Amino acid sequence: MGVLLLHTWKKLSFCAVLLTSLAFAGCGTPQASNTGETTGAKQEQSSAPQTMQVNLNSGEPSTIDPGLAEDIPSMSVARAAFDGLLRLNEKGELKEAVAEKYEVSADGLTYTFHLRESKWTNGDPVTAHDFEYAWKRVLDPKTASGYAYQMYYLKNGQAFNANKAKAEDVGVKATDDKTLVVTLENPAPFFPGLVASVTYFPVNKKAVEGNKEWASKPETYISNGPFSLKNWEHKSKIEFEKSDSYWDKDAVKLSKLTLNMIEDANTELSMFEKGDLDWAGSPLGDLPLDALDALKESGKMQAQATAGTYWYIFNTKQKPFDNKKIRQAFATAVNRQEISDNVVPYKSTPATGILPPTMALTPEGYIKDGDVETAKKLLAEGMKEAGIKELPPITIAYNTSEVNSRIATVIQDQWRKAFGIEVKLVNKENKVHREDMKQGNFTIGRGSWIGDFNDPINFLEVFKGGLNTSKWENKEFLDLLAQSAKEGDVAKRKEILKKAEQIVMDEMPALPIYYFTYAWVKQDSVKDVVVDALGFIDFKYASNQK
Repeated sequence: MGVLLLHTWKKLSFCAVLLTSLAFAGCGTPQASNTGETTGAKQEQSSAPQTMQVNLNSGEPSTIDPGLAEDIPSMSVARAAFDGLLRLNEKGELKEAVAEKYEVSADGLTYTFHLRESKWTNGDPVTAHDFEYAWKRVLDPKTASGYAYQMYYLKNGQAFNANKAKAEDVGVKATDDKTLVVTLENPAPFFPGLVASVTYFPVNKKAVEGNKEWASKPETYISNGPFSLKNWEHKSKIEFEKSDSYWDKDAVKLSKLTLNMIEDANTELSMFEKGDLDWAGSPLGDLPLDALDALKESGKMQAQATAGTYWYIFNTKQKPFDNKKIRQAFATAVNRQEISDNVVPYKSTPATGILPPTMALTPEGYIKDGDVETAKKLLAEGMKEAGIKELPPITIAYNTSEVNSRIATVIQDQWRKAFGIEVKLVNKENKVHREDMKQGNFTIGRGSWIGDFNDPINFLEVFKGGLNTSKWENKEFLDLLAQSAKEGDVAKRKEILKKAEQIVMDEMPALPIYYFTYAWVKQDSVKDVVVDALGFIDFKYASNQK
């Protein structure tokens, strides 16, 4: 999801072999986890209204505008309220949604989507013009969307975003109300999966241009998805109701979906045990670390590996982390196995590379875990290169959560023992932390990335453009990414991306800590919540027949 920075940030039992092949073959979208006891079988439903209570432990979403959403909470709200051209069904298969059908040209450069009859919550028809407007809005530099780069696959998409082309030059055009013609810069076999992502959702032009605060309150929030926004009590809860105007409303079983905002994991689990929550834990909430063993032993906890990496970002424009060897030293001194075993058991595996296992180009990784002697040597060399005899004050900033706090405390202790230094810890509200990271107001900042689609390029592109909070720059790396986009041979493209990953891991703008495994508990009555292999959650098909 990609999804950056927050768990809860910018993605589960699935076949790693299948996913790895998909990463390079572009054969489709990874299968999702279906949390019902049966897969694809229709459950008998009573006529009683069905409701579901879940939790956003990160608090307020940073936005619920699909064109601006960058993290899992924001994207999850948008996914409930909106529908794209394509969407995963209840089995986790990529299927037509607002698009009734589509064709791809023989050269893989042109996609033609044919839209079905569907409506916005204000009664307006959803048209191809809405998609054209939404995509160009994301790319418009005035919008300042952090996910604009996801549209660079469109012809002239990057050029328009850089003010080097006009909106009419972008490769998306509504030829009539029901036909959207998309032209790509280069063939991208994973494009259908990308089209199903939140960034590619349509928005209602009249609503957006009629009120710049359109996505801040229910009465102006016009959407086209399974649920409509009915109430938003800030820092308390977001309430959705089933949308009567949704084209596929017969597939939607929940009459009401409530997203609570409880930031304490112990309170979240307590509410679940009392029956006040129907789902607790990943991907929107969190489970108390001290409760994981008991939950695992009881058989109540479900866990699935996820295509995401938890990491720390170095501010490469700020001393001492403008020096590569100092960054390498701090990364090498971290004992990831200790964190995985003792801090986040059942929720992690040690990360010695940026790419998660399903996308790994170098499965053996790049970092020797907890190698303090090498770390000390690198630090001494780096400080000599930088011409400093003493390290300046160093701070780890993170968004408030039990997991983030414990990990920061452990790493603080590991660096104290390795280097004899004191590191300050600063926790911040989710939204404040995100903004400070964007503005460069940090030394080391907690972040993560969960894939938006299953291809290594989605992780590597984090280190370029607007989402690159490290501010690290490397021309050879950028040239390799550009080269990979034009390479049609799967094996050759893999080798190009492998070289790009090696540069990232040598330069170390980010310190990988662990690969995500999601863990959650749900009431037995909850069926058919789709958690896809990238970690996004979809309640469209969910039922809760108590």
